[in-house]
Formats: sequence, C-alpha cells, structure tokens
Amino acid sequence: MTLTKTSNGNLPSIGNLLSDLFDTDSFFNDTNFRRSWMPSVNVIEDDKCYELDFAVPGLKKDDFKIEVDRGVLSISAESKSEKEETDKKYTRKEYNYSSFSRSFTLPDNVNEDQLQAKYEDGVLKVVLTKKEEEKSNKKTIKIN
Repeated sequence: MTLTKTSNGNLPSIGNLLSDLFDTDSFFNDTNFRRSWMPSVNVIEDDKCYELDFAVPGLKKDDFKIEVDRGVLSISAESKSEKEETDKKYTRKEYNYSSFSRSFTLPDNVNEDQLQAKYEDGVLKVVLTKKEEEKSNKKTIKIN
C-alpha cells in the first residue's frame, strides 16, 4: 500500500514565520482563513485485512464518498452548513464549508470487491479485505 503524506498545516513554515513578523492586521491570519484540512489516518494491518481509521468528527455518513478505480482507493467528504438567527435587533448568518480528499494505491493482495466502511463516533473505518493466498499445486514428478 502506498501512502502519500502531505502537511496538514499544523507546523509553521518559514513563510508563516515571516508573515507573523510583519503582520499588522491579525484579522487576516491563518486561524481565520484555513487553507486546507486533511484528517489523520491510522493504517492497521493484520493477516486478513487492512483497516484505515480516519479521525473526522462532526461529519455525517452521507457527507462521505468512497470509490475504487484501477487499484486506487479515493475517500472524500464535503460538508456545508448554514445557520441563521433573527432577532428584533439583529440578524446573524453563519456559513461553514469543509472538504477533504485522500487517495491510496492499493496493494495487489487487496480484494477490491470486498471493501467495507463504517462511520461511528467521529471515526470513519474502512476495511480492505486481503485476497486468499492461492494454494500451491506442487507435484513431485518421478524420473524414470
């Protein structure tokens, strides 16, 4: 299985340190405008399967899209919410949008027809069942 690791923005870069040095308006900082979000994933392997556990709290089961195409597993999610409060003195509208997409190249020993997924308590669990090893039809041939 090939894992591609990208930075999720938790560690500061040189560019961020320089912009912090010259920052005059704290409203336009990275905490107010997140560039991207990438959930953490744990990959667990045993004799029968691989298990991918994604930490994705706050989403619903219907927000996820899981696809397999030519040996590549793609997992993505998109969530939108809008909240409006109206009172005699004010109206407040809040919008929230988040999305992510991750792709994994599957190893040859994964059975693409037997993938399972479950979302519970903020964790998306994807189980990739391994193919059964082919038994060897080894024969001993007598030499005459």
